Amino acid sequence: MFNQDELEKIKQKALEEHIPILMDDTLEKIEEILKQEKPKRILEIGTAVGYSASMFAKFTDNDCIIDTIEISEERAEEAKQNVQKIGVAERINIMVGNAVDILPTLNETYDIVFIDAAKGKYPIFLQEGLRMVKNEGLILADNILYKGYVMSDYNAHKQRTAVRHLREYIKEIMENDKCESEILEIGDGLAITRVKK
Repeated sequence: MFNQDELEKIKQKALEEHIPILMDDTLEKIEEILKQEKPKRILEIGTAVGYSASMFAKFTDNDCIIDTIEISEERAEEAKQNVQKIGVAERINIMVGNAVDILPTLNETYDIVFIDAAKGKYPIFLQEGLRMVKNEGLILADNILYKGYVMSDYNAHKQRTAVRHLREYIKEIMENDKCESEILEIGDGLAITRVKK
C-alpha cells in the first residue's frame, strides 16, 4: 500500500535540508510520460533520498521495477529506509557506488532511463543510457538547463565544467540521428529523448 503521508514527510525533509529532489512541475510531466509509456523497467541515475524512485513506483503498474544508483552510502541508506516506509521497497533496487563504474556492468534493457546525478558526467550517462534503453525507449535528463546557465553565455569558473558537459549532452541528443529530442523549460530543464535503434 503506497503511503502518501510518508512521501510528503520525506519531501519536506529533503526541501528543509536542501537535498535536490524533483520539482513539482517536472514531476507532473514525468507522471504524464510514465502513464503513457507504461514502462516495466526504469533505470534512475542518482537516487538521493529515494523520492523520485518512489514517485516512479507510484505512477507505474505494480510489475514495474526501478533500478537506481546512488554514490553516497549515507543517502542510499536513507533511501532504503524511505522506500520501505512508503511501501515500495520490493519494486526498487538501490545500488550503491559511482554510476560511472556501475553502469558498464549492467546488461539490462530499460524502457526509460532517468538521469539526475553529477552534471559533469551527463555525456557518460547518456552513452550508457543509449546502450541500455530499448528501441523506442526514452532517456530523460533533469536539470539540463542548470539554472539557465546552459543557454546563456554565463561562464563563472565554478560551474564551467558542468555547463560544458550539459551543452555536450544537448548537442549529442540533438545531432544523433537515433535520437528524437525536446527540451522543456520546466523545473530546471528536462530533456526528453526517444531513441530509435
